[in-house]
Amino acid sequence: MAPAIQRIADSAVLPAQLRGGVVAIGNFDGVHRGHQSVLEPALEIAARDKVPAIVLTFEPHPRRVFQPDTPLFRITPAPMKARLLGALGFDAVVEHPFTRAFAGLLPEEFVQRILVEGLGISHVVTGFDFHYGKNRGGTPQTLADAGRANAFGVTLVEAFSDEGGAVISSSRIRGLLHEGDVAQAAGLLGYRFTVEAEVSGGKKLGRALGFPTANMALPPETGLRHGIYAVRFRRADGSLYDGVASYGSRPTVDEDGAPLLETFLFDFDGDLYGETCSVSLFGFLRGEEKFDGLEPLVRQMKRDEEEARGLLSRVMPLSALDVGIAFEGRAA
Repeated sequence: MAPAIQRIADSAVLPAQLRGGVVAIGNFDGVHRGHQSVLEPALEIAARDKVPAIVLTFEPHPRRVFQPDTPLFRITPAPMKARLLGALGFDAVVEHPFTRAFAGLLPEEFVQRILVEGLGISHVVTGFDFHYGKNRGGTPQTLADAGRANAFGVTLVEAFSDEGGAVISSSRIRGLLHEGDVAQAAGLLGYRFTVEAEVSGGKKLGRALGFPTANMALPPETGLRHGIYAVRFRRADGSLYDGVASYGSRPTVDEDGAPLLETFLFDFDGDLYGETCSVSLFGFLRGEEKFDGLEPLVRQMKRDEEEARGLLSRVMPLSALDVGIAFEGRAA
């Protein structure tokens, strides 16, 4: 297993052994295949030059600063993003604080303070349309000029499109997840969409019905369609279990409840309370429904289990990244 990636809260406190590296810059929400087209050249250059490979990203997401009243469904909150970047092979991710003051830096200040003095970069890799600094005044051309002036290399990567010629973007993937199309979203991500949270106690109704569940509260802005999914569940120790999960407000038994992810693990008997676990979504089975009592609900849950078992028995990894998230260490 690869060593855990270092998460660093500010470019000003980068450890000395990480200075002089190749830095990929971007928000990278989702770490999708489009992002990977930027990240992979950074890893290749770092390996060639035998220097650290680092990602420079920003927390909170800039939209949270400029549009605080508009909920943002983050495909990969900071911990999950770091895990994915580590799985790709990066040594560290710098989660630089994003504030209005930071956004107000002049482009030349951004280069000098963050890239040159803070990170001591040898090379920067970013998208072809990268803009930075006050009023987005820094452009790919000014970045290239700054590289020549400060003796660091600059690589700009063109937009990455899917097999149909459409550009892969975080907003496009959010739209698919909102529709429940986790299969197509996985094709754009290059791995199965995965959420992570602590398992909490519940009313234990599922146990009484013969379907004990691991309950996880996701961020309120999560834009995933309410419904039933075939999933793979990863425990804190890395072991994996197939299962079926319901995400929603449980209209049959708790109509006013906040959305909750409830996962029934196949062939598992144990206590998960307090563990931080992850759930990878492999297929959408059906939308959330309100049943006329518990008996029809249980009958449908049995059909859901059968369908999920069949679907999960046929799945194959999409990529090495998918192996690290939803396949490696499988217990079943």
